[in-house]
Amino acid sequence: MSDLASLVISYFKGVDDQDIDILLGTLDARCVFAVETHGVKLHGHDEIRGMFDRLWAHHAAVRHDRFHFVDAGNGSDIAVRFRVTNTLHDGSLVYKSNCNFFTAGNGKFTEVRVYMAGENTLDRNG
Repeated sequence: MSDLASLVISYFKGVDDQDIDILLGTLDARCVFAVETHGVKLHGHDEIRGMFDRLWAHHAAVRHDRFHFVDAGNGSDIAVRFRVTNTLHDGSLVYKSNCNFFTAGNGKFTEVRVYMAGENTLDRNG
């Protein structure tokens, strides 16, 4: 597995384990995070942290799996298609097929671009 793919796996481990320190540890402090399919653009750790705090508050659990990577081979760009399983507080499950595009510099992601099927679970304002 490439270093970039390993960083992606660490990022999603942080998301799924609701561990903000792991998650932010994969992102540059000035990271730009965009949910392209829903017109959301966030800048830096504080805005990104708020978005994930809202995601975790609105779901009993989230899980990302079935990863399919496309590595640009340039050491900085990787894309991944994956399945998302959101567990709602009533126990019901919502499945999505999403794609993320990551750009890295100095060992951390400087940009994350999300293409999400269905309802936006990563919104700016909750």
